[in-house]
Amino acid sequence: MFAKILIANRGEIACRVIRTARRMGVAAVAVYSDADAEAQHVKLADEAIHIGAAPARESYLLAERIVEACKRTGAEAVHPGYGFLSENAGFADALEAAGIAFIGPPADAIRAMGSKSEAKALMDRAGVPLVPGYHGAEQDADFLQGEAERIGYPLLIKASAGGGGKGMRLVERSADFADALASCKREASASFGDDHVLIERFVTRPRHIEMQVFADGRGNAVHLFERDCSVQRRHQKVIEEAPAPFMPEALRAEMGRAAVDAATAIGYRGAGTVEFIVETAEDGTPAAFFFMEMNTRLQVEHPVTEAVTGQDLVEWQLRVAAGEPLPLAQQQIALSGHAVEARLYAEDVEAGFLPATGALSRLRLPSDAPGLRIDSGVVEGDAVTVHYDPMIAKVIAHGLDRTEALARLARGLEGVEAAGVTTNRDFLIRLARHPAFQAARLDTGFIDKHAADLIPTVDRAAPDRILALAALGELNGRAEAASRRAAASGDPWSPFALSTGWRLNDWSFNDLHYDAGAGEVRVRCRYLAGGAYGLDLPGGTVRAAVERLPDGRLAVDLDGAKARVAVEVGAESVTVIDGAATWRIRRIDRLAAAGFQEEDAGKLAAPMPGKIIAVHAAPGDRVAAGAALIVLEAMKMEHSVRAPKDGVIAEVRFALGDQVGEGEALITFEEETETAS
Repeated sequence: MFAKILIANRGEIACRVIRTARRMGVAAVAVYSDADAEAQHVKLADEAIHIGAAPARESYLLAERIVEACKRTGAEAVHPGYGFLSENAGFADALEAAGIAFIGPPADAIRAMGSKSEAKALMDRAGVPLVPGYHGAEQDADFLQGEAERIGYPLLIKASAGGGGKGMRLVERSADFADALASCKREASASFGDDHVLIERFVTRPRHIEMQVFADGRGNAVHLFERDCSVQRRHQKVIEEAPAPFMPEALRAEMGRAAVDAATAIGYRGAGTVEFIVETAEDGTPAAFFFMEMNTRLQVEHPVTEAVTGQDLVEWQLRVAAGEPLPLAQQQIALSGHAVEARLYAEDVEAGFLPATGALSRLRLPSDAPGLRIDSGVVEGDAVTVHYDPMIAKVIAHGLDRTEALARLARGLEGVEAAGVTTNRDFLIRLARHPAFQAARLDTGFIDKHAADLIPTVDRAAPDRILALAALGELNGRAEAASRRAAASGDPWSPFALSTGWRLNDWSFNDLHYDAGAGEVRVRCRYLAGGAYGLDLPGGTVRAAVERLPDGRLAVDLDGAKARVAVEVGAESVTVIDGAATWRIRRIDRLAAAGFQEEDAGKLAAPMPGKIIAVHAAPGDRVAAGAALIVLEAMKMEHSVRAPKDGVIAEVRFALGDQVGEGEALITFEEETETAS
């Protein structure tokens, strides 16, 4: 076994690998960029080496920096995690040339699976079923359009070197093919440095089911059963589970054999995942399956496999890379129960799952619930930046069966308290409890199909209970601040230092103003005897009391109804986390608002920070509502900024390649003028 390894990654996966290495008695070296100097993986490791600036291309993607860090620290092997250099054959070659072990497959295996088109040709020769499509080298746009007409619509355009949902477009009609092809090639080039694409028939009622495989380089290869990753947004996984619901034993065995055959065909070693698209019968039972791709690394969702098999896949990786045989033979690997994983992201679900950034002013993750596991690489106070994936944590639940696992997952997600940045927490809870998901009526279009249930309207108004909790959070914060000031003053008993609302010849009340989703709302807070409050709300008055608990939550009493809630009061908003719902309510400062004038409505603003990679408009252009005017790239994903209405472009304020901040005006429109009739 190695004495010391280096983890060429960051965040959650780096922390996860370090924990297994430490349990095995192996020293762990972290690497970090400027943005990660105080990151959790750096603090958890035995040593840490700085490798460059915040952008990944200037740090985590520089193979030579990783090799040099190994030489400086004496690390004998490198674990690549996932993403970054994990599926880079050149990196594996560089490590081998430097005499450093790669905790992953041989470089030739990575190359064989790195091109989707070449991989499918290889799988075809190995007898693994393929989806009808075009996987060839010809990339002329007119030729590809012709192939699309031959295959038929709907179809998928996929980046040959792609993964993680990047460089993928669903095309439902011939008229949309050319634009989709150009966008897919552009994103593929930016993300992978290769704009080669392939085209495939879009499978109806498709489920994404993958097989976890392992090989040891000694001729031994096994599978550790399947994972169902069908629930996705923008072709990226949201919830994964093992085993796949309604999976017939015969089909499981057949898919397992196909996956092992795929690994054997390329001389594989280490952990890998063979992904299949599975056509599903009307009753939800998986039927025909087709090879989609092979990921030559550990997957984000590997914890669900660990939960149902009782194995540590990172430990398996280290042992195999050190030359040991597989820990178990196929007949020794058994399924136990059911496991589900949800990916907690910093993203705005109501704005189309746009990535969110900011500091985590509050982050509490459940850690002691039965059957629950949390994998995270951030803590309260850390920042989610534009430079890396916006994942906050993975919440993994294991139970005796799927029903128990889902119940534990939903309760675990309710125990998540996050503020300072928008997250998908509430969306995940609604998804886990949705009747169709509970019944396992799954396919890759599940979220779009049930969007009305899963994604609330943006203009929902906060009910009185939430307004009361927001007010109590503010009042409690004021009381605590007043107590601190009084204790530090020369006259702590002065009535002017009291936090009870005392006034000289005046009423004892405060007015708090909020934008609660349906316009401005005033909450009048009257101070009552015994530290209680009378809150005048839109629906009436309630008697309330509040006390801060040691864990930072608030114990509240609203007309005798007691609860424990999380309330985070920020400079501009109050975040209320009440059970399965998170409310972010904007605070209104009436004094500051007195001189405020509404900003010109004729501006189109950036929905997120990012880089402009395409401009489709110029001053004087007349555009229709919905037309794509600018394309932004953020976190390696493309986002089209579209015209909100018909109009004429007055000014384009940024150019190709410019970096823009969230809310910056990208385009202005000419003012509409009425014409005489």
